[in-house]
Amino acid sequence: MISVAVGFYGIYHRVASARPDDSDLLDDSHIEQHYREVLEQFRGFLRSLMMHAGVGTALGGVMTMVGEPQNLIIAKAAGWHFGEFFLRMAPVTLPVMVCGLLTCLLVEKYRLFGYGEPLPPTVRKVLQEFDDRSRAQRSRQERLRLIAQALIGVWLIVALAFHLAEVGLIGLSVIILATTFTGVTDEHAIGKAFTEALPFTALLTVFFSIVAVIIDQQLFTPVIEFVLQASPHAQLSLFYLFNGLLSSISDNVFVGTVYINEAKAALEHGAISLPQFEMLAVAINTGTNLPSVATPNGQAAFLFLLTSALAPLIRLSYGRMVWMALPYTIVLTLVGLLCVEFTLMPVTDWLLAHGWLVTPTLP
Repeated sequence: MISVAVGFYGIYHRVASARPDDSDLLDDSHIEQHYREVLEQFRGFLRSLMMHAGVGTALGGVMTMVGEPQNLIIAKAAGWHFGEFFLRMAPVTLPVMVCGLLTCLLVEKYRLFGYGEPLPPTVRKVLQEFDDRSRAQRSRQERLRLIAQALIGVWLIVALAFHLAEVGLIGLSVIILATTFTGVTDEHAIGKAFTEALPFTALLTVFFSIVAVIIDQQLFTPVIEFVLQASPHAQLSLFYLFNGLLSSISDNVFVGTVYINEAKAALEHGAISLPQFEMLAVAINTGTNLPSVATPNGQAAFLFLLTSALAPLIRLSYGRMVWMALPYTIVLTLVGLLCVEFTLMPVTDWLLAHGWLVTPTLP
């Protein structure tokens, strides 16, 4: 999404500045006043688009075990496969998905929180003309490359959905297939694709180092003990709220990993039952994913967007991201909490009673 948005912005910016070979997309000094007004509208449109996309990663990411990194950790701890993970989360995630989509419609329709800017007709015309020229000039080899990339995308979705291999191996296969069938074999050209992801790789390494220290020193044990003193039903809401609070200000992978390890330790020590642990795993997963949209700190997609080359182009700052995410934060957090409180246990019991779910043997 970021790459596509940068491409669209670059196409119009070069036309507006009358400098087709200019690579400095931050320089607006050569753009006339009329084009600047249109460019500002286009920036508003792209901001809305990217924020909806970022929230979409949270809405969809919470539903499956491959949607977010911490989902894999939680699924492994609970012994869930792809289909069971989806069904376990469904009592919370499906209502949240519906409410999230309704929120998207409302903020766009009523132009709330900085949303609702339409695509300017002038920009659409420029993009359409560029696309027509590109199609006319596209060679057979370039068309085959696009077809190959589309097929690789299908392979990625199918492999993740059916868990045909470990996630890392699936990603490696995509890299190998993409480079092979597009003819990009030079390591310098391949390396550019990883440039923007490197800070996040380093960040994950640091986070898991911190997780190891927290687990070893039992720093979260007092919080867990406080929550476990409550009734089994109240534990779900408390886990959700504590996870949500921490995930909104720090990385949700880090928070989810710590809490699921502490919950599993409580299970192994006999403090909670296996069915209760499974309920807590759902509360932990939804608590780390849904409220984390509050700030770029909690949601990796937002942080990636904030640190990308696109953010300064469309004037997307930290404060503006928090403001635009606010309606989603309120709706997703409250609906998620209500579902954890009122629908999670009865729907899960219904699924168990009808054979849709079984209680697994923990690894």
